Amino acid sequence: MHDESGLNRRHIVDNRVHCCFYFISPFGHGLKPLDVEFMKAIHSKVNIVPVIAKADTLTLRERDRLKRRVLDEISEHGIRIYQLPDADSDEDEEFKEQTRVLKASIPFAVIGSNQLIEVKGKKIRGRLYPWGVVEVENPEHNDFLKLRTMLRNSLSDFPLLQLRRMQQMITQMQAKMKMKPGDD
Repeated sequence: MHDESGLNRRHIVDNRVHCCFYFISPFGHGLKPLDVEFMKAIHSKVNIVPVIAKADTLTLRERDRLKRRVLDEISEHGIRIYQLPDADSDEDEEFKEQTRVLKASIPFAVIGSNQLIEVKGKKIRGRLYPWGVVEVENPEHNDFLKLRTMLRNSLSDFPLLQLRRMQQMITQMQAKMKMKPGDD
């Protein structure tokens, strides 16, 4: 009880989900009906970050086309996704540019691998193909590093956005129950 009073809140474990990486198949030509239905069901409850999986199955042109298509469909269906906040005017130019690049990368197109491969005497995480190596942490190969940077930069935003969503949900529930705020 003492923890909940606000005097000692750092001991309360927050078990809420603050962010959902929604993985989108690279096969096909955009979102599937199930993708749309699911994202519509959760977008008011959690921050959605759309991620195109298995980006190494796409050419750069196909990847860019799929990214545009996914964003168009998300907008067309009124799905709210996590929007990176704009950089403040007093931020340094490098941070402002990083923010612009991250925003332009959504949806992130990533590859994954649990294999360590030796490339030029160095162990890297990636995939070995007959034609070469795809490196997980190579920004020329995919958006994994951008996704990681976005997550690290936005960790403090997620709980605040979650709180706003919860307040909106309570207001909506009260309206459905025809209650006025404060009538509890």
